[in-house]
Amino acid sequence: MDTAYFYLGLSGILAILLWTPYILARAFTWGIPTFLNNYPEGFPKEQPEMPVWAHRSQRAHLNMVETLPAFAAVVLAAGYLAPSETHPTIVWWAQIFFLARIAHAIVYTLGVPYLRTPTYLVSWAAILVIGSHIF
Repeated sequence: MDTAYFYLGLSGILAILLWTPYILARAFTWGIPTFLNNYPEGFPKEQPEMPVWAHRSQRAHLNMVETLPAFAAVVLAAGYLAPSETHPTIVWWAQIFFLARIAHAIVYTLGVPYLRTPTYLVSWAAILVIGSHIF
């Protein structure tokens, strides 16, 4: 189970790092002085237009933030409640979750058609499979 906890930790780090691309895009779009001053004059009605990829990057980050609590809950519960013979399967699905979330962030940010939803669904399937081992 230590490996499943490792992937839980990596997923938390990924959630933290996913804000980086859109924050950097905002800093360069607004300019560093305006960015450091919190908001441009007239915000939110008036603001510099962000590139489309930066909006997608922000959505990918928010999606990870929304998904991470469910993943954390099932991994922690499975570590405590699941029979030890199921731990290798839990570890496998924790790794699948993490890799699917990396793929989701890349696909979402780049706007690759038809892959965003499948990568998202793979990560949710991982959560459901891990959760099923609790019972």
